[in-house]
Amino acid sequence: MVCIPCIVIPVLLWVYKKFLEPYIYPLISPFVSRVWPRKAIQESSDKNKGKIDCKGADINGSPTRGPTEISDKKKD
Repeated sequence: MVCIPCIVIPVLLWVYKKFLEPYIYPLISPFVSRVWPRKAIQESSDKNKGKIDCKGADINGSPTRGPTEISDKKKD
């Protein structure tokens, strides 16, 4: 059994994003841009900071042994 908020909250968020946000966001965007400056967003989007190379790792992130190449050919 699913609780009522687990049903109602996603439905309300979907209604907001689909129908209300296109009308409300243009009205509140000038105020949001004053409160939340663009400089803070640019500082946090440093491309080299926190970048992790995932080559050679399996789905769980642990390193794999052997070749990592995936073949689509059928084996007879």
